[in-house]
Formats: sequence, C-alpha cells, structure tokens
Amino acid sequence: MAKYAKLRQLGRPAALPASPGEAVLETVPNPHPGTLYLVRFTQPEFTSLCPVTGQPDFAHLVIDFVPRAKLVESKSLKLYLNSFRNEAAFHEDCTVGIGKRLVKTIAPRWLRIGGYWYPRGGMPIDVFWQTGAPPKGLWLPDTGVASYRGRG
Repeated sequence: MAKYAKLRQLGRPAALPASPGEAVLETVPNPHPGTLYLVRFTQPEFTSLCPVTGQPDFAHLVIDFVPRAKLVESKSLKLYLNSFRNEAAFHEDCTVGIGKRLVKTIAPRWLRIGGYWYPRGGMPIDVFWQTGAPPKGLWLPDTGVASYRGRG
C-alpha cells in the first residue's frame, strides 16, 4: 500500500542496529486518531550492559501509550530495543531514554514505561517514567508484572 511505502524494515531483511543511536524508529498512521485507546508493547527479554562492569543486565519492559496521529511500527521498535544489548548504560538511563525517544518519535497523547530490572547483587531496580497523568476515561490495565519475588 502506498501509505506504507516509506517503511524500510517491515517485510524486508533488516540487520540489528549496532547501537540505539543508529536504530531507526519508523511510524505508521494511526487508523483511529480520534479514539481514546491504549497500545501496549512488552519486551520481557530486554538486555543491556552495566557501564561499569560490562556485565549483562536484564529487564522486562512494559510500554503503554495513547496515540495521536502516529503509531510506532513494531519491527522497528523491536530492532531498537534489541540494539541495547551491547549498550553500556544504567537502568535509569535505558528506561527513561527509551520513553523519551518514543515521545520524540510518535508524539503520543500519553506514554508510560516501566522497566522491571532483574537483580544484580541481590537487588532489583525498577524504573518508571510517564509523560503525565493518563487521559481521563482511559482503560489502563495492570502491567501484569509481579513485584519482585523471582519475577515469574
């Protein structure tokens, strides 16, 4: 279809970007721009590297947003998120940075991200960020991620 002709990753071979900065987040038109609804992306196997030790860090990410005119194309989001596996950054930087990049890319009505990080050194670190209060009347389901008790 003509409205998707600009997409360069969906339906085509696409290599994993070497870094989040090199990743391209693509967008598609929102088919229901006047409707209040929630889009949720979950990445239960997110990885990055500790910037001090180089050891891998693992998280379960939950990204919720209320779209305006654009949606993020899911394959490009997957490639972007997976590009963090060689990125050295603290949990807070990864989680908040992903949220801010999505806001810059799709200009949603509202967005929140929860980074549920698995423990290293015996302590999980969970990071939450949102653009403001959720819109009135929005059905906002529970994230489905348990408080830490083995995260499972």
